[in-house]
Amino acid sequence: MNLIDILPMVAMGLALIIAIVGHEVMHGRVANLYGDDTAKNQGRLSFNPIIHVDPIGTIVVPLILYFSSGFIFGWAKPVPVYMRTVLENKGYFGALHVSLAGIIYNLILAIIAAILLHFIDMPNNYIGLFLQSFLYYLVIINVILGIFNLYPIPPLDGSHALGYIASWLGYPEIMHFMQKWSKFGFIILIALIISPFSYLIFAPMRLIINLLLN
Repeated sequence: MNLIDILPMVAMGLALIIAIVGHEVMHGRVANLYGDDTAKNQGRLSFNPIIHVDPIGTIVVPLILYFSSGFIFGWAKPVPVYMRTVLENKGYFGALHVSLAGIIYNLILAIIAAILLHFIDMPNNYIGLFLQSFLYYLVIINVILGIFNLYPIPPLDGSHALGYIASWLGYPEIMHFMQKWSKFGFIILIALIISPFSYLIFAPMRLIINLLLN
């Protein structure tokens, strides 16, 4: 394996860390903005990846998925948020903002990376190759992470957002339903990913990635 093979892998790893660590940090930063300093007091508002890395979700799972299927997904250690404080200070709007903060971060980062990528010509040196690969993976990973988390399946962010919207509209039982089934969330997700219907799950991601890259 030579440097030309190694550089894209390093770029992918760096893009993955920026995507998933930033996703979690944004939850804590927005919660802090709305009066919940739980993450701040535990030192979890920093973008230092060492304090956020989950050995399984940040390293093992992404590598296994990438080399087995080409699909890239992972997670960092969840940033602690005491949502009751957010609800008391900013109501359901604040809780919804906290829930969607990571997704918004991912999608904005994907758009910025796509714009920058369109200004880069074919690389003719190692630095250009690394930069092009880095921006390319920033687009792909952030779109996948952002859109995937929009699905209203516990414990994904979309389920929390749906619960707060439903509670705001006067249907708190939906939030209770989400909380009740959250322990089965990962089983449901895995079942969907390996099912014949998985193409429906990934179709929006492919569409957005193609739009941004082309």
